[in-house]
Amino acid sequence: MFATLVVLLFTGLPVGFVLGGTALGFAGLAIALDEMRLAQIGLLSNRIFGGVVENPVLVAVPMFILMGTFLERSGMAEDLLESLSTAMRRVPAGLGLAVMLIGILLAASTGIIGASVVMLTLLALPTMLRQGYDPAFSSGIVAAAGTLGILIPPSIMLVVMGDLLSISVGRLFVAALLPGMMLSAIYLTYIVLRGALQPRLAALPGGRALGADVPRATKPGPAAASSAPQHGLLRSLLAPLFLMVLVLGSILAGWATPTEASGVGAAGAMLLVAARRRLTLRLADSVTRSSIATTGMIFFIFVGATAFSYVFRLLGGDQVVSDLVGGREAGAWVVLLSILLLVFVLGFFFDWIEITLIVLPIFAPLVATLDFGDHVQGADRIYWFATLVAINLQTSFLTPPFGFALFYMKGAAPPDLRMIDVYRGIIPFVLMQVAALCAILAIPEIALWLPDALMN
Repeated sequence: MFATLVVLLFTGLPVGFVLGGTALGFAGLAIALDEMRLAQIGLLSNRIFGGVVENPVLVAVPMFILMGTFLERSGMAEDLLESLSTAMRRVPAGLGLAVMLIGILLAASTGIIGASVVMLTLLALPTMLRQGYDPAFSSGIVAAAGTLGILIPPSIMLVVMGDLLSISVGRLFVAALLPGMMLSAIYLTYIVLRGALQPRLAALPGGRALGADVPRATKPGPAAASSAPQHGLLRSLLAPLFLMVLVLGSILAGWATPTEASGVGAAGAMLLVAARRRLTLRLADSVTRSSIATTGMIFFIFVGATAFSYVFRLLGGDQVVSDLVGGREAGAWVVLLSILLLVFVLGFFFDWIEITLIVLPIFAPLVATLDFGDHVQGADRIYWFATLVAINLQTSFLTPPFGFALFYMKGAAPPDLRMIDVYRGIIPFVLMQVAALCAILAIPEIALWLPDALMN
């Protein structure tokens, strides 16, 4: 059944059709072979309705999508790029650093990967290439910055993972926050060091430093340079900081659940667009239609994945998988590393939605029974495991041949950007993601300290 699913996913058919069709096809085969009863298929609709349609946690998904789509149309990213690049024009690879900072702020404001990658590609990549940035270096920065939203809350993926694992989404948000900030700090350090050690990667044609092409006569005087850029930067930072306080602040303070915070965030994003005097009926219609299309696609996959996992487990697939990885007898670390390796390999071919909805229902019950001794205990195991999988899944956006962030970027990038440059550019960032994964494997407190400190 799993092999059939993998083969059909490569056909390019809609993922929801593939998941649901595979489930129904094998259910029919099992009934014909007397391996399942017809009455069990009747329960499938109840599972879909109760697990997806009536699930209050999943209400956060369309709300966060609506919030991100409004922000995409608000012009916030343009203001941020202009202000940050001006403020960092003297820093090595300052424009690249500004793009990464925008990615961090967008991640904490939207959590929609496709929108973030396309937005950064359209805004920043042509500018970086015009200013003499190496194509591989600049494309790696843009792709990595756009994918931070998968880990830094409010992340749609974390909402889905929390629901699948039946754990607190708010606590999972807090558990992923520090690892997300750690990975962001690693990215920023890498960009500065690479820009300082290899200035030709972030230099204008002829080897001039960034900002050197601005004629001295047109540069602002000391008073203007010290005040205007700072005021512009503060103004452009207010919008994402406002949303971060609304969404994350209300969750961390215990004032709202993630589902309630998502509605507050969507309303806040609408207010930001209205404050910029861009909230028109035409824009509202466009945002609503785009959000509905994205939500429909995601929930259609939810329905298909629910059907697949239900039939897969009825046929004993979870026991087969447990036996393949050795079960508890193989040792907790062997099982965990086998699961993480499987997720990493699947990331070369599939999106996070498919991997999450297929792998987690199968492996999470097994992980919950593993004993890691004093390394991590009790209920913390599942939050640690979820954070590890979230970081691991971030590689699925960047690893060829089917890294979706790479396709998003190539589609919106200037036509002379070669795919080989994109692939070369993301290699260091994938290695940094693997390093962060190993750090949290070795030191679970990176993910567990903050939720224990704030929510216990």
